[in-house]
Amino acid sequence: MEFSKIFTICFSVLLLCCSLAYGQARSPSTPVAMSPTPTPAPAPAPAYVNLTYLLSVAGPFHTFLDYLESTKVIDTFQNQANNTDQGITVFVPKDSAFKDLRKPSFSNLSDDQLKSLILYHALPTFYTLADFNELSTKGSISTLAGGEYTLNFTDDSGTVHLDSGWSKTKVTSAVHSTDPVAIYQVDKVLLPEAIFGTDIPPTPAPSPAPVPDVSPAADSPSAESKESGTSPKSAPSTSSSNSIMNLCIWRQLVLAVSAGVVLFF
Repeated sequence: MEFSKIFTICFSVLLLCCSLAYGQARSPSTPVAMSPTPTPAPAPAPAYVNLTYLLSVAGPFHTFLDYLESTKVIDTFQNQANNTDQGITVFVPKDSAFKDLRKPSFSNLSDDQLKSLILYHALPTFYTLADFNELSTKGSISTLAGGEYTLNFTDDSGTVHLDSGWSKTKVTSAVHSTDPVAIYQVDKVLLPEAIFGTDIPPTPAPSPAPVPDVSPAADSPSAESKESGTSPKSAPSTSSSNSIMNLCIWRQLVLAVSAGVVLFF
């Protein structure tokens, strides 16, 4: 009897263990925690290019910078440099280029003309020096002034020449050439035909060389006359006086002979 109870208890315990084991086997496994995929960091924004600062520390470009600020063209340049994909190329004359400018005068220009003249010194695209070799084959290139305000380029063995119609100049150095801004120094102010017309003043002719003061040669007639103290015409006058004296002597001889003949007879 006790054996039956023990067997029943053991069998019940065994069934309970099997049920628990079976329930655990059928229960879903706990999901493994997945690490989140990192979001890629946004690309850094391009650094802001301050053209006023660049022109202030380089140069001297104070005169050109003053015109940029007084005409508000600096805002146009800054927007083209920092808010467009094309970038900007600026040609900056040194202060001495404005001092050498005699004609025409900027004082006769209207505000709009002066603004267009300053805009004329920039291209609405970033160009390296190597790019001008190809650019020279494309004819007239539009500037930020637009319309008829164009420039012609020539690449002469790596030296970039600019022709505005009124003025011809060249790039003398690269002040800044990092995309999106290129700044190149030029030795003359760019004067567009759209403002000053086509009546270009002629280049002044060089002054004639002084004529050397050459002394007369020693064997020249004037030199001989100076050395002898007499003029070349003195010789003929001397021969004439000798002829007159000879004639007088002959006359006296003839008279003497005639007198002797008369006394003899």
